[in-house]
Amino acid sequence: MPIVIREAWPEEHARLGELVVAAYRSLPEFDEPDYEPELRDVARRAREAVVLVAVDDVGGPLLGCVTYVPGPDSPWAELLEPGEAAIRMLAVDATARGRGVGTALAAACIARAREEGRAAVFLHSLAYMRAAQAIYARLGFIRRPDRDWEPVPGIRLLGFALAL
Repeated sequence: MPIVIREAWPEEHARLGELVVAAYRSLPEFDEPDYEPELRDVARRAREAVVLVAVDDVGGPLLGCVTYVPGPDSPWAELLEPGEAAIRMLAVDATARGRGVGTALAAACIARAREEGRAAVFLHSLAYMRAAQAIYARLGFIRRPDRDWEPVPGIRLLGFALAL
């Protein structure tokens, strides 16, 4: 069955929040309980940015989601430069991993940025998020060490960008 990407529906926000937290918790290196409320708050992200969801069909089970940040003026923007969009909080349900869900979600963000005339898509990733970084590399993102960021001591985010 093909994966469908669409905007999240309000009645899905709570379930998506739990999906995102579970996906992050499944990473053995993840140890940021203070970040979990932000991960869980899909409703706020949907009001202030765009939350895209992956499903097997339009009303099917939730396979994953991502937050698309349309530009530097968004409250969800982290160190975006003019003309850039961003990908944040990409998460795939454990039962759907290996099916191309993460790639489909990231590609949908790239397509949206192109449609909006953005110059680039930027994102941060933690060093241990190797599966996500493999997706980004396949999609053409390049490592941008000059844009690494440490939002709190001990949490170093690695920068990646894709010129459009």
